[in-house]
Amino acid sequence: MTSPNNSAQTFLGMIKVTRFTYNMLRTNCYVVSDDTGECVIIDPCAQTRKERGWLCNHIRREQLKPVRCLLTHGHWDHLLSCDLVRDEYGLLPEVHHRDKLWMDRIESRIEEVYGKDGFKHDIVMPEHYLDDNEIIRFGNHELITLHTPGHSPGSVVYYCEQEGDAFTGDTLFREDIGRTDLLFGWIQDMMDSLKFLAERLPDDCTIWPGHDLESTMGHEKKNNPFIKKYI
Repeated sequence: MTSPNNSAQTFLGMIKVTRFTYNMLRTNCYVVSDDTGECVIIDPCAQTRKERGWLCNHIRREQLKPVRCLLTHGHWDHLLSCDLVRDEYGLLPEVHHRDKLWMDRIESRIEEVYGKDGFKHDIVMPEHYLDDNEIIRFGNHELITLHTPGHSPGSVVYYCEQEGDAFTGDTLFREDIGRTDLLFGWIQDMMDSLKFLAERLPDDCTIWPGHDLESTMGHEKKNNPFIKKYI
């Protein structure tokens, strides 16, 4: 169910996933928490003041404590409110080390999209870059960082094996995949990543993509033409 503030909440096992859809590209931001109140923010991409307010109001209303700010990759539409997360919660973004290529270019890329003076917020850079299989802990849960290049060199999936949830960014969508024709994208890397996910994630794993609605790995194995070839 989608509420008036453009968010949707789903309770899965012991974790709660809240999805916000933000900015001109309708990019998904996720707040993932458990019963301890600790949470991670995945892809903080709110653009407008109203969108930013939805995120902060949710965290305040639910009495959550953000402990990590995670990027599925370094493209501009997934990181527009990293300054908000820094200022409100003292957290800097974290992204896979192979997307430092994108982070080094992010200021010029945002200027291309918004114009020289069109983006009114700070561009926040990571201090820590993630490795393959790095563990992200929050509350009583953890996410494992699965490296899935193709859409970008440092694209990752954050996988909560305890509850069967995968935050796939722009690697895997519902019945589709992310583009590979952008700078630093590569189709063969994407195919290798999809094969890896098809083997790694169980059918009942919930897929939370960077755009559009959630799915399951089982649904994708049956209906996603890019995944079906590996079954």
